[in-house]
Amino acid sequence: MAQKYLNNKDLLSEIHKSKMSFTWTKSPQYDRPDIIVDDVNDINTSVFDQAKQNQAGRMKDIAYQAAVADYSGPANKKPKQKEFLVDPTTIPDEDITFRVMNMDHIPLEPGRKKNPRNEAETKAKVNFPAFKHYAKVNGEITEVARSHWKGGLKSGKFSVDHGSITNELGKMYLKLVERYSQRANWRGYTYIDEMRGQALLQLAMIGLQFNEAKSDNPFAYYTAAITNSFTRVLNIEKRNQNIRDDILIDSGHLPSYSRQIAHENEMKELREANSSSATKND
Repeated sequence: MAQKYLNNKDLLSEIHKSKMSFTWTKSPQYDRPDIIVDDVNDINTSVFDQAKQNQAGRMKDIAYQAAVADYSGPANKKPKQKEFLVDPTTIPDEDITFRVMNMDHIPLEPGRKKNPRNEAETKAKVNFPAFKHYAKVNGEITEVARSHWKGGLKSGKFSVDHGSITNELGKMYLKLVERYSQRANWRGYTYIDEMRGQALLQLAMIGLQFNEAKSDNPFAYYTAAITNSFTRVLNIEKRNQNIRDDILIDSGHLPSYSRQIAHENEMKELREANSSSATKND
């Protein structure tokens, strides 16, 4: 069997667990949202229907994967997904959880940004987009979870440091950076360890900022962050190398081998250009 690397489903699961460690929840049943909306007023019949379809799909996947994991019979008798379909209409309204992207509970922090461009920049800095969970309780749409909140809903307080990323998500960061550093266009650099370190630091800082409301592809998000980190270190090293080479040349010494090769290529191109120009004039 091929070795499993990483997939978006596993990444999303660990991101969710990490975010929920920073979140007050009324009950574990409200932990996972069935749909994400921008405002509590967006919750209507059609949104309920879509949420039920989403939950039915998730229930089917969980049951199917469990059946496949336990199955040991012949391949032609292997369980099929259609055997685990769930009728969305059988799911009660009370079993649906909504995530509402909301910053009302995040305290204001005047002066954090000189010229704030959006609501988030007027509030205290948080490590991921703030949200609340809502569900139908006793016939009313009620808040049942709040991000960046420590303690009870009424007795608790805003907090950004009481949770943490899961150990598994940390391992995923390490695996992503290690695999990326083995690409042919990066692995030959002598400062590859510094690149890895910078990328891990960047993931630790922005890893939870991935917004599930806008995308379901954290793999691409993390890969872009790693690429930017590697490129940043490369540009810094190139700039430092150019400074060192200039100092060596000014002191009458030979510059680095890379500068010498670049100079030779430059001279070669210049000679070829002069030769081509002379031929045209003749």
